[in-house]
Amino acid sequence: MDKKIEIPDDVKQIADFAKAMSHPVRVYILKKLSSRNSCCYSGDLVDELPIGRSALSQHLKELKHAGLIQGEIEAPFIKYCINKENWGKLKTAFSEYLFNEVDDIILKH
Repeated sequence: MDKKIEIPDDVKQIADFAKAMSHPVRVYILKKLSSRNSCCYSGDLVDELPIGRSALSQHLKELKHAGLIQGEIEAPFIKYCINKENWGKLKTAFSEYLFNEVDDIILKH
């Protein structure tokens, strides 16, 4: 019998980030927030996206759950920012994963 491996934490983290980024609206939100030096109110996002408030709320919840954004309450509003620490982890993880995969493919051919 082959011994099954345990999935490493870095692989799980890449999967969690990828899952959080698996919808175009979430990618748009991340792109917008990462390009700003300031936070963005959810009301501003709902005004420019072709979705309702409840759908936006669900997308923000997914991104927050993955740790890619953080919310700050300024009653009666919530403003969202990129979680800089985890954004750095995402960039490093994807970069290492993608470049290692490409190197492996090139070396095998």
